Amino acid sequence: MNWEQLDKQLTVIVEKRNRLSKMDYSDESYDDLEEELHDLEDDFNEEYEEVLESQLEKIYSKLKSDTDLLLPSAYLANAYKEMLPDANGIVTYEVSGKVGVPIESDQFDKMDVRIVLVPNPARFVLIVNGKQMKDLWRSR
Repeated sequence: MNWEQLDKQLTVIVEKRNRLSKMDYSDESYDDLEEELHDLEDDFNEEYEEVLESQLEKIYSKLKSDTDLLLPSAYLANAYKEMLPDANGIVTYEVSGKVGVPIESDQFDKMDVRIVLVPNPARFVLIVNGKQMKDLWRSR
């Protein structure tokens, strides 16, 4: 598995989602960017669904959740907070709020629990009551 390539494709999608989230619907380039984003997400799902689904199955099992698994792109947030680049110039991202896929688990009784796919490195992150808690899986 080429994790670096997965991360690059995921980063492009996240950057475009961030751009789209800052646009107004009336912007004449909104529809083109949205269509481009959907195509990228379809390609991403096609290429990485099998690998990411197996990781999600492990995560759901660990969290004792019987919530249905979705396509990898469903776990993306609409917008990500960009953090300062690290020593290698790589931008990392964080998420917060009601983003990602909600899951049910007896381990988190009456809490809003969600899973979000985040790049650099590619990882599934646990969000509890709107706060990024921990990485559930990392690509590297």
